Amino acid sequence: MNIHEYQAKELLAKFGVAIPLGYAAMSVDQAVEATNRLPGPLYVVKAQIHAGGRGKGKFKELGPDAKGGVRLSKSADEVRTNAGEMLGNTLVTIQTGDAGKQVNRLYITDGADIAKEYYLSMLVDRASGRIAMVVSTEGGMDIETVAHDTPEKIRTITIDPVEGFQPHHGRAVAFALKLTGDLNKQAVKLAGQLYNAFVGTDMSMLEVNPLVETTDGKLLVLDAKVSFDSNSLYRHPDILELRDETEEDPAEVEASKYDLAYIKLDGNIGCMVNGAGLAMATMDIIKLNGAFPANFLDVGGGASKEKVTAAFKLILSDPAVQGILVNIFGGIMRCDIIAEGIVAAAKEVNLSVPLVVRLEGTNVQQGKEILANSGLPIVAADDLGDAAKKIVAQVQQAA
Repeated sequence: MNIHEYQAKELLAKFGVAIPLGYAAMSVDQAVEATNRLPGPLYVVKAQIHAGGRGKGKFKELGPDAKGGVRLSKSADEVRTNAGEMLGNTLVTIQTGDAGKQVNRLYITDGADIAKEYYLSMLVDRASGRIAMVVSTEGGMDIETVAHDTPEKIRTITIDPVEGFQPHHGRAVAFALKLTGDLNKQAVKLAGQLYNAFVGTDMSMLEVNPLVETTDGKLLVLDAKVSFDSNSLYRHPDILELRDETEEDPAEVEASKYDLAYIKLDGNIGCMVNGAGLAMATMDIIKLNGAFPANFLDVGGGASKEKVTAAFKLILSDPAVQGILVNIFGGIMRCDIIAEGIVAAAKEVNLSVPLVVRLEGTNVQQGKEILANSGLPIVAADDLGDAAKKIVAQVQQAA
């Protein structure tokens, strides 16, 4: 789960992290009111969407010459103008794709006199089973560019979660950022605070870009992007309340209600599979046969009939879907349960696109009999390769 920048900063502040003073605004009037609560004379108006590259982004409605989603303002009037141009309009960035995202929230912060910008992030390194703290002296720009052009300027410090954060980890961060004196001490302290926030809230990713050194010698988190491990949210009901469903695809929101792993893609063949690895293989073999998957959908290892029905209906809610491939390997999941769900969903939504089903595993014969006796035009497949060829052929024939 992702949250907005202002939410991330408010969360980090609870762990002692130094951030510029700022307030969220849902309207132009609230944005102007925020300036009265800030010292000024410089204010920053920041669009709040779940995507990076906001400063370089463009608003669809404002033309190519308009300013992006992060703007400096020198007065309340400028804040009003900038807020008015942002709210309700669509911001397109390198991470949103051409569709962009509508801006419904703003963050009005106090300006900072920046002397130097740095980069700092944390993530789970699954290869080592440790937490990786990635730092660079090249902040304020795409870390991918730094990694490609000057990889020697990126340093990774790994932390064993059993051992926890130690002073030497903080010193390694400060050394990597080439900070001395009081700034060195601030960096050691900040690294510990960020680690505590990361572990304490079950984050999966924390990115601070830029971390800035101000002209008066302070380290400030100027921007923050945070993602959480969705599997841990039951432990953090306060964080779950920060979820902004307007930033998510409606189909993915609906999928989450049934604990389905669903991601919409750009193809025309819907996929329903049990297991993430099998789902990836299914999408690959669809492409190998000259077509493109319309979604990633993993129903999990122990789905009920109701869950399978919901998954099937979710696929068919996408108007781009011209055919469906169901690929189930029954281990914990029983093939007869899958078959019952497919039949129930197909009848409920009046199936009008080709459907190919490949079942294998527990109760596979019962599952095949349920499908064969359903009275529906369901095409059976012997294996995954056969299934992919059949669904692609069926879609091409129907086109």
